[in-house]
Amino acid sequence: MRNQSLGGAKQAKNDEFYTQYQDIEKEINAYLEFNPDAFRGKTLLLPCDDPEWSNFTKFFAQKFQELGLKKLISTSFAPNSKPKEVPYQPTLFEMENEQFDEKKTQSNGKIFTLTQDKTGDGVVNVEDLEWRYLEGDGDFRSQEIISLRNEADIVITNPPFSLFREFLAWLVEWGNDFVIIGNMNAVTYKEVFPLIKENKLWLGATRAGVGSMWFEVPENSADKLGQKMEGGKKYQTIGNSAWFTTLDHGKRHQPLVLMTEKENIKFSKHPAIRGVGYYRYENYDAIEVPKVEAIPSDFKGVMGVPITFLGKHNPDQFEILGMPRFFETKGMSKEFVDAYYASGQTGQITPGHPDAAYFDKDNWPVVPYRRIFIRHKKVSK
Repeated sequence: MRNQSLGGAKQAKNDEFYTQYQDIEKEINAYLEFNPDAFRGKTLLLPCDDPEWSNFTKFFAQKFQELGLKKLISTSFAPNSKPKEVPYQPTLFEMENEQFDEKKTQSNGKIFTLTQDKTGDGVVNVEDLEWRYLEGDGDFRSQEIISLRNEADIVITNPPFSLFREFLAWLVEWGNDFVIIGNMNAVTYKEVFPLIKENKLWLGATRAGVGSMWFEVPENSADKLGQKMEGGKKYQTIGNSAWFTTLDHGKRHQPLVLMTEKENIKFSKHPAIRGVGYYRYENYDAIEVPKVEAIPSDFKGVMGVPITFLGKHNPDQFEILGMPRFFETKGMSKEFVDAYYASGQTGQITPGHPDAAYFDKDNWPVVPYRRIFIRHKKVSK
């Protein structure tokens, strides 16, 4: 995918997912609650967008003065470079403008900017947006959009899911702050996890989860699981969709309230722990914690927790040490792998495989779903 054009990626996989206004408002409000001046005096870039339809553009244009923005820039991708099944019809806003060009409306992206009151009504809002055609198709990797990135303080968008890795690298390269949407599983990417570990990137304020966000999709898009019709529009929920950001918010500083190891063994609602205790990995000196709420408050060593922990991670409370695949575990032993296959399992693992693994109380070999190694910064009782 690295050398594939944005248009090619969209042809291969439909990335037309439009974020709802209320989801944008909920997330942005969390940053403002933590820091009312989070956007004051800032230039915002909304790339990979569709300014005439996008709720991102509508939200920030309407809130321009309230947020104290310096400049709002929004760009779209050329219709000719989108999948053929995505319908396109120029809006009256564009067609009635003297700039309208029948050829460019198909082959060129657009740029919308907002800086001041153009209508003379005393307020700066969506009515004051100015637009023109881009020179190119709006691919975020074009020099035209790179220049806009370099001008911006904060980049906010729902980028093509199929190009999430590349889009994130594009942001990190220049060092912009950002608020973007991706799949929760992206935390396991080698391009993403090191940034999380180093506290350079974290999950947003609104928590990920199936059904937590519904995206509007083209009406003629393929029918799939996780879709619904509402108000004559088609919506799709995309697994564990999540916000990724470099902007601080209050939820990441809320401490987890936890029981001690003994209390968990006695009272935990999770059968894997209650009356059993915590298993130790056979290939790393750490304990297995199958649920975030079962993290023992008084354990001084390393703990392996599900990736959902990142949605509740407080950097003041915990230190993220690594992930087995990016960590120096000693790897699965030949004895464990032999026992794994002898038990009837069919997953592909080999001696030396880096994932965490353990034997349960019945001596069955267990390879849990992806884990993150963490440690308390200060053990509490």
